[in-house]
Amino acid sequence: MAKVGEEFIEKIIQISRVTKVTKGGKRLRFSALVIVGDGKGKVGYGLGKAPEVPDAIRKGIEKAKKNMITVPIVKGTIPHTIMSKFGATKVLLKPAKSGTGVIAGGTVRAIMDAAGITDIVTKCIGSSNPHNLVKATFKALSELQSIEYVAKKRGKTVEEILERVRS
Repeated sequence: MAKVGEEFIEKIIQISRVTKVTKGGKRLRFSALVIVGDGKGKVGYGLGKAPEVPDAIRKGIEKAKKNMITVPIVKGTIPHTIMSKFGATKVLLKPAKSGTGVIAGGTVRAIMDAAGITDIVTKCIGSSNPHNLVKATFKALSELQSIEYVAKKRGKTVEEILERVRS
């Protein structure tokens, strides 16, 4: 669980009014898609549903805190280019030079801000449905590999891999 004094960045992506039609009439509920991050490489998302908006947001935040992933960040950006697909949504994430800023649409921008990524270029291809966009972005972020991980996996040093990239 969350430690005392640990601050999270909470962003609401979408609040939807959902109606269930029953024999007795319509049942009104709300669903909230929420992003939570610590600004240092940990980020998560959650979907909360409740009869009232504040309860839906609270439930979404609780789920997001339980489902957090760690993103490798190198000098404020991601280690390499990656493309991910979820449903009809494709997301392209490209590392950017320092000072570029977050070039992304609203949904992806919220995720990058919560994760603590300061320089990145993104492109959404296909559907821009917020639910699929969040899932595709998280899939891409979870597939990112740090240079230390790749070096360890190949049984080489970080310097050997950097030499190979430069040449």
